Amino acid sequence: MTSVELTPERERELIGQLRQFRRQIDSELSRVIIGQKDVILQLLISLLAGGNCLITGAPGLAKTLLVKTIAQLFDLKFNRIQFTPDLMPADITGTEVLEENSEGARTMRFIPGPVFANVLLADEINRTPPKTQSALLEAMQEHQVTAAGRRYPLAEPFFVLATQNPIEMEGTYPLPEAQLDRFMFNVLIDYLPEDEEVAVVRQTTARPPEPVQPLFNGETVREFHEVVKRVPIADDVIRYAVRLAAASRPGQKSTPDFISQFVSWGAGLRAGQYLVLGGKARALLDGRTFVSTEDIRTLARPVLRHRILPNYRAEAQGITVDSLIDQLLGVVEHPKNEKVT
Repeated sequence: MTSVELTPERERELIGQLRQFRRQIDSELSRVIIGQKDVILQLLISLLAGGNCLITGAPGLAKTLLVKTIAQLFDLKFNRIQFTPDLMPADITGTEVLEENSEGARTMRFIPGPVFANVLLADEINRTPPKTQSALLEAMQEHQVTAAGRRYPLAEPFFVLATQNPIEMEGTYPLPEAQLDRFMFNVLIDYLPEDEEVAVVRQTTARPPEPVQPLFNGETVREFHEVVKRVPIADDVIRYAVRLAAASRPGQKSTPDFISQFVSWGAGLRAGQYLVLGGKARALLDGRTFVSTEDIRTLARPVLRHRILPNYRAEAQGITVDSLIDQLLGVVEHPKNEKVT
């Protein structure tokens, strides 16, 4: 992944564009997507920060439509993979075929798989066995695919937006912890309120919605990634994000008692990185050029919920991951003074 060089003038221009188009983004998305404001915001944050995103919800909640619409908004190449129990790793990454030319010479040619896109929708990712799920690990982390000893870089920007059904449903496989950790957010999508569901039914049973107009291209998205990294943040706010992640690890000196009692495994280093990076993107979308403690606290659930593994005691008592995160937010001390540097 190569970085993008930005002049101060271009940086100010991009910040201005984001502020100018913030309402337009909502307007374009509302043509197709009704409600789900928090879900949309979290997806936009992950795209601006350059992170992958996991979307969890029951079938029929427009998860696929939401991802496809956002890809159109950013004018990015979009591919979709429907994960099924018989899907093979080569169906994702691509495969080599033997070709013979007119002179009878035979050569191997690599045929790229659907992972070679800007936005890859891994639809119902937990309906395929772990062997196939792991085919995405290198692409998500290194933005490349290795086949027959050769490395093939993926086009930038590259995102994996995966949907999964609740693991209690029939025919699902839990995602490996190593793969879960590579997702910036785990976004929960739930049923709509009645009025919004009525609006969806009315809209989808009438004429098709107008197509979404692209607002940004791939190069602009890469520039946004650099702008997000440059957003100032106070050391105290960074330390708060790190302490929040560290407090979720059982058996440590500073771990709250309820974490040691109800958690088998806590969040790793990526949690603190994604809290800070997501806070920077959220600040820009909110029209600010600094990160506050509230940015970190707001993103704690989507960042931590797939990185904290409750134990059997928590399951037996009906204690959810989100309730544990809420307790963490109540006991981890946040900074009183936030000096931005």
